[in-house]
Amino acid sequence: FDTGMIKGKECLIQIKDVQKSGDDIIHTGEIEGKWNPSDHFTASVNLERRNKIRKNHTATHLLHKALQIVLGKHVKQSGSLVDDEKLRFDFAHFEKMSAEEIKKAELIVNEEIQKAKALSIGVHDIEDAKAMGATALFGEKYGDKVRVVQVPEFSMEFCGGTHVSNTGEIGVFKIVSESSVASGIRRIEGMTGILAFETLASSYE
Repeated sequence: FDTGMIKGKECLIQIKDVQKSGDDIIHTGEIEGKWNPSDHFTASVNLERRNKIRKNHTATHLLHKALQIVLGKHVKQSGSLVDDEKLRFDFAHFEKMSAEEIKKAELIVNEEIQKAKALSIGVHDIEDAKAMGATALFGEKYGDKVRVVQVPEFSMEFCGGTHVSNTGEIGVFKIVSESSVASGIRRIEGMTGILAFETLASSYE
């Protein structure tokens, strides 16, 4: 979700959360000053935070495909979380990943980052998207039109979230943990960008 601010003549609203409810976009925030609904307001997004979320979100797509390459086609996403500090990716797998498997997955993701591929993002009829080979998430409900996010020659998924325009923007990806969250479900937590770099640098101290 985005954060930012809505500014009026005599008030400032610090937006803490933005969610969609039906056709409505709900903004939740804290009002500072005098609220006058008849005022003219301007809204701005916290772009620094959004850009960090973009990096983490695109990295989850790269990680999903990398895990399928390393562990097998049975790997399916069962949950994820992305914010400005980290990414969390839950997936179906029957055993703990070895250190070598983690290293291989991490390397594949970073190779795709270094290739600096421009993402292809478009809206398609759902049957056309399936015919293209796009991956849908199990249990999700989709309409007649779906948004498809593609990293050329690597991954293609149904997704409505925010992403980088080029994989090179991610900078670097680092897996920080791999654990079990339920029977047959593993969880990877990772970082991108400057936080990932700082995590890597601290290992040499």
